[in-house]
Amino acid sequence: MKLTITAYSTALFSTWYFIDEFGLLFDAGDGLSAHLLQKARKIKHAFISHADRDHLSGLIQFNQLNARAGLPNIYYPKDSGSFPYIADFSAKFDPHVSGTQWHPIEYGEKVFLQKDLYVRSFRNEHLPFPPELVKTMGFHIEKRKRKLKTEFIGLKGKEIARLRQEKGEDAITTEVVENILSYSGDSPVATDGRFDNTHTLIHEATFLKIDETVIDHERANKHSTLEGVLKMVKDTNVQQLILGHFSSRYSIEEIDVEIKRLVSYYGMKIPVFRIPPGRCVWDILAKEPIN
Repeated sequence: MKLTITAYSTALFSTWYFIDEFGLLFDAGDGLSAHLLQKARKIKHAFISHADRDHLSGLIQFNQLNARAGLPNIYYPKDSGSFPYIADFSAKFDPHVSGTQWHPIEYGEKVFLQKDLYVRSFRNEHLPFPPELVKTMGFHIEKRKRKLKTEFIGLKGKEIARLRQEKGEDAITTEVVENILSYSGDSPVATDGRFDNTHTLIHEATFLKIDETVIDHERANKHSTLEGVLKMVKDTNVQQLILGHFSSRYSIEEIDVEIKRLVSYYGMKIPVFRIPPGRCVWDILAKEPIN
């Protein structure tokens, strides 16, 4: 499936990813509307991973420009109190945005975009909080489809149609789920296999070097290193990787050199793309991969 992804992602300043084919937005950092202009009106579903300001500060302007009856739908971690405040402020400041739908969601909740296409949330460990609270998350875009059971493969179309009529769809097919895209949100690297068999993975890579992730205090937010992400991805069946959320301390040249070095070191063959600090990239998957 072709995906047209436009994005801006710089640690501390702003992150957002727009997926044209689904009218979908992951996170809504500053500059979202200024970059997308009229294209922002295509966004029907905005999924916000957590309440850090660099991931939601573009919501008020986006909502003011694009709200209409029943749209947009904005989904957020249910125990994050920032979003009800933003919704209340927006409604008072711009009364015409009353049609916006604000949806608190749980971990594992499925939000259907189409009949067999949905976004499923998952917990990540960016923020320290009790396990019963839903505060920060990532997302999978998944598609359900029916696959012919092994014992019926090779039968002619007429025979399959007869069996379907006699036995029913469930008797001759099984449901499979295709993971079209995963978005990590801000998060340390996960080692539980959550990204296995993802076609396109968007993952943060705030730091280039492991020693830069030293936590100074117990409340510090957790992020990923470039090497940690690539080491994790090499053991999964990810087909293409988009890296973002790099710290602005790095130049584009530093980032690209380190990506090429690590991709070679780990023997990776998949295409790797990146969002440079301070730059909006249009249709990133149409660009040449860094490797």
